[in-house]
Amino acid sequence: MNAKLTKLTPAIFAAAAAMSVAFAPAALAEPPAPPPCVNADGTPCANTANITPGGATVNIPNGPVGTADGGGAAGQIPFGPGGEATPGGASGSLSPVGPAGTAGPGGAAGQIPDGPGGVAGPDGASGSLSPVGPSGTAGPGGATGCIPNVGCATIPGVG
Repeated sequence: MNAKLTKLTPAIFAAAAAMSVAFAPAALAEPPAPPPCVNADGTPCANTANITPGGATVNIPNGPVGTADGGGAAGQIPFGPGGEATPGGASGSLSPVGPAGTAGPGGAAGQIPDGPGGVAGPDGASGSLSPVGPSGTAGPGGATGCIPNVGCATIPGVG
C-alpha cells in the first residue's frame, strides 16, 4: 500500500499545481458588478441621490429630501421634521405647524404653537408661557414680568 502511495505522490502534487494554475484567474478576478436596482413591480429604481465633489443631494419621491455642501446641510421629511445648519447657525421644526427653534451667533429662539416660547441674545431674554399667559423680559436695563389679570412688575437694571 505504501508503495502505491509513494508512486502516486508526484501525480497528486502535479494535479494540485495544475488546479491552482487553472483556478488562479478566477480567484484573483474582480467581483461581479452588483445587480441593477429594481422596484418590486420590476421598474428600474429612480436616481434619488447625486453626489459630487461640491456636495450631495438626496430626493426620494414623496419622501425625505436633503442636501449638504461646504456651506451647510438641510433636510426635510414631508409633513414632519426638518432643519438646516450653516456656519451662521441652525434652525429646525418638528412639523410645519409644530415646535420650532433657531440658534446662531446673535442668539436663539424657540416656540411651541399656542404654548411657551422665548428668545435670548446678548442683550437679554424674553419668554412667555402661552400667547395669553405669564411673560417676562430681562436685560441690562432691568426686568419686567406680567401675569394676566394680576399685574406687571418692573425692576430697573443696574448701571
